[in-house]
Amino acid sequence: MNIGTKLTYADYLKTSDDERYELLNGELVMPPAPLTGHQMISMALASRLYLYVNEKGLGTVVAAPTDVVLSDTDVVQPDVLFVSSQRSQIVTRENVRGAPDLVVEILSSATAERDRTVKLDLYAQHGVIEYWIVDPDARTISVLLRGEGGFGVVGVYGEGETLRSPTLAGFSLALEEIF
Repeated sequence: MNIGTKLTYADYLKTSDDERYELLNGELVMPPAPLTGHQMISMALASRLYLYVNEKGLGTVVAAPTDVVLSDTDVVQPDVLFVSSQRSQIVTRENVRGAPDLVVEILSSATAERDRTVKLDLYAQHGVIEYWIVDPDARTISVLLRGEGGFGVVGVYGEGETLRSPTLAGFSLALEEIF
């Protein structure tokens, strides 16, 4: 393959099933496996979101690894995602084909910069409505909402506080349940 050639989703599908990749702007990226603490936070968030969404019949909650095909050259695997019932057609047997309503990324030393820049831009560009950035070290969750100029911070929630989702009406989360 020529240097500078962007890879596509077809190229991505040829990668090993034993490895976890993302395709960002046509470049294949392989983040290291998440740490145990990361996975515990992911499970806590995913389970609380799943229970709320399922009880209210609001849509689908999925945890990583699940391919989210944003474009032919952008395939991501958010830690947790939500797709509303109204947009359920984007959830297929193989992947999610389009922007989820809500995406959650849990920072790690290997992914923090990419989650705060490249992925933030991709999510805004492709129509994600709400983006949570979870910082395990600071024990905070930043909630961002997409507007005309991209994402804006709605709130940064820390210990002793309760997160409220602008997208999932009525959903709240006490942060001591997560950290």
